[in-house]
Amino acid sequence: MKREDKNALIESLKATIEEYNQFYITDLSGLDAQQTFELRKKCFEKGIKLVVVKNTYFKKALERTGRDYSGIYNALKENSAVMFCEVANVPGKLIQELNKKSDKPKFKAAFLAESAFIGENQLDVVASLKSKEELIGDIVMLLQSPMKKVLGQLQSGKHLLGGLVKTLSERE
Repeated sequence: MKREDKNALIESLKATIEEYNQFYITDLSGLDAQQTFELRKKCFEKGIKLVVVKNTYFKKALERTGRDYSGIYNALKENSAVMFCEVANVPGKLIQELNKKSDKPKFKAAFLAESAFIGENQLDVVASLKSKEELIGDIVMLLQSPMKKVLGQLQSGKHLLGGLVKTLSERE
């Protein structure tokens, strides 16, 4: 491969890294053609961009972004595929789902929300992370809860006062 082609590939990876800002590094070795097809299909359905990369090119692309990804460089060994995503926990859940049937894809590392998660023991952690939209929904629900309680009490008080006024008016 010519140097210009290598630089173009590295720049393409850099652009993808900057576009998504979140990614998982996995090992797909040992998957046959059918399993790889099914994995790519599921990734497409869930909005995950799956790219098989050469570790040295991916490391150079990470270095060219100007951000500190040094925490995940140790995971760039053997075969690597990168899952780029918009929602941080979607690839983690997909990997967990697929690992119920077999041990592939193997989770190596993830870079999510400015944090590095390294090692298979971190898969449960990254899969259980809530997305930005889920967190906003939880906050809105928590903010609405006291308001709903107050409104409910005011509504019940309205009926109580109306009944009390009616009872008093009937006495005379």
